[in-house]
Amino acid sequence: MFEFQTIKKPIEDVLLKEKGSKFIGFAYPVNSETDIKEQLNHLYEIHPKATHHCYAYRLGINGENYRANDDGEPSGSAGLPIYNQLLAHQITNVLVVVIRYYGGTKLGVGGLVKTYKESAKYTLEQAEIITKELETELDIQFKFSQQNQIFTLLNKYDAKIIEFDAKEICIIKANIKTSKKENISNELSEMLLLEFNFS
Repeated sequence: MFEFQTIKKPIEDVLLKEKGSKFIGFAYPVNSETDIKEQLNHLYEIHPKATHHCYAYRLGINGENYRANDDGEPSGSAGLPIYNQLLAHQITNVLVVVIRYYGGTKLGVGGLVKTYKESAKYTLEQAEIITKELETELDIQFKFSQQNQIFTLLNKYDAKIIEFDAKEICIIKANIKTSKKENISNELSEMLLLEFNFS
């Protein structure tokens, strides 16, 4: 398993109204808990007067890192229905947030579960689901004279170069598809490099 399904780009401001309350759905592709905190902080800034910011996320190729947050709604009435939509769509590395502005009429736990579920479902239905391949970061140190060899090899494996420091001792940081890690590792081992490692 070297690939997973996620959403292509953010979906924002998907509005659902229920008995005077407004529910606004957001979905973001995320790669880390830092990304999640940034998106949540951004939403708190633009919706500071909202009654609740309920959310759920899944991270990791099998969604092994996950969380559901009710943000003050009755336990299990908001975060879990949102999380279940991530499962239903079989996606990971996604954060879904439903912001509620209370409209004066209580919905009851059943009504909340239904509305948060519908809001998350409706938001995710607007998203384009894509398959992404897992990537691994590769760091290589080598002599300046070896750079043509290295670039040829990185090209062969479709590596994406993130950083290149060309000095007497060169350093390259690149992203490579995890499925190709073993093959490139074998070839790098034969090249008498100063050092290479995966992170």
